[in-house]
Amino acid sequence: MASDKASNSNPKVAEAEKLVKKADKLTKFSFTKWFPDWTAATPLYEQAANAFKLAKMPEAAKIAYEKAATGQERSSSPWSAGKHLESAGGLARELGNFDEVIDLYKRASELYVQCGKVQPAADALDKGARAVEDVKPDAAVRMYIDACALLEEDGRDQMAFDSYRSAASIYIKLNRYEDAATVFLRWGQAADKCKAVQSQCKAYLSAIIVYLFADNFNLADASYNDCSQMDSFFKSDQNHCAVQLLSAYREGRPDEIKHVVSTSSVIPHLDHMVIRLAKQLPSGKVTAIVDETGHNGLDEDDLR
Repeated sequence: MASDKASNSNPKVAEAEKLVKKADKLTKFSFTKWFPDWTAATPLYEQAANAFKLAKMPEAAKIAYEKAATGQERSSSPWSAGKHLESAGGLARELGNFDEVIDLYKRASELYVQCGKVQPAADALDKGARAVEDVKPDAAVRMYIDACALLEEDGRDQMAFDSYRSAASIYIKLNRYEDAATVFLRWGQAADKCKAVQSQCKAYLSAIIVYLFADNFNLADASYNDCSQMDSFFKSDQNHCAVQLLSAYREGRPDEIKHVVSTSSVIPHLDHMVIRLAKQLPSGKVTAIVDETGHNGLDEDDLR
């Protein structure tokens, strides 16, 4: 924990160390004490954690916050325990202990769920994901998606939008475009549940654009067909843009693809990460697609 040198040079640190030692004794079994006294020990750990943090001793502070969280949990106070674990998670991030960051924020989220606080539970997962997304992107995506699931199960679909955006952004940075498109499709479904029509239509168009950028016309086309089953998207400006893009791809017209992107009134309102991909379309070689009847080109009148 704290060194003797630190203790001697900082009276507050020395006092914090005494608090920890006293609290440790209260929580340990002995011949004269058969039960740990977490009620008395917890505030001592809390005081010590705050003192260590002010003294810029993150490792000592983190350990004290974790012990304080244990005390609050033993005292049936999951909310306070969760707050302490979040504090410990922030310190673990400062120390570069990213596996600990993930574990601490997940545990905090679980404690918030226990006391019926779904929004703070999702927020804790988001905080943990942001803290590790540059070094552990896969774990961060899982935390973002878990946050979305919590909110959707609680009927707060609209509150999940930022988490979906963050997850999609990570996948795009990793060049995992099909995974990103899947996130956009799921985002669109969440938006549909809460009648957020604009967000729904933008998410569906984003998915189609990402599939096209990944040079996967078949998935883009299949997603378009699925999404168009929803009346809100079928009648939207975003749908019209998708039709134009898919028509240009079917006809093998790269110049028309660029023209659709540059003149679109809806693409500029998508997320920046999608706009950047759209401006690079077509990303690969484009050739006309002929169906089984020998017909190429997507007739807009047939789709409307």
